[in-house]
Amino acid sequence: MRLLLRLFQERRVAAPAACVLTLAALLAGCSSGISLDEPIEGPLWRLVQVGDIRPVPGPDASRDPHVQFDLQGRVTGSGGCNRLSGGFTRSGAQLRLSQLGATRMACADATRTATETAFFQALQTTASYRLAGPGQLALLDAGGRTLARLESATGR
Repeated sequence: MRLLLRLFQERRVAAPAACVLTLAALLAGCSSGISLDEPIEGPLWRLVQVGDIRPVPGPDASRDPHVQFDLQGRVTGSGGCNRLSGGFTRSGAQLRLSQLGATRMACADATRTATETAFFQALQTTASYRLAGPGQLALLDAGGRTLARLESATGR
């Protein structure tokens, strides 16, 4: 920026418009490339961490904790033991899940029970989300604190 100002003052840059275009190009190069409004619909999002808990993959990957958002405003997934479904609304980075329901099967062990309980609680209190990188989704509470981290199973 200082260089551009100095060049303009020394009349090495022909017009202020050239400075604006150059500055815009420089700022575009600094972008993360991740839009705040990038869709989360489509991929299967596998739970990586909820609170201090990192889920351990089970013998059936389809039952590992995950969610999937569709284009009709529905969310489906698994907590690790039980299937879940409900609705969601998304506007920019705001994300609200509603009318969440789940089956009521017992988990095989206490670790999976704790993971599922924490994951379902995180989903119910999600107020927004952040894309930390391609295929990296963080669910946030109303205060902006991370509730859960998920990764796209498709490797977006």
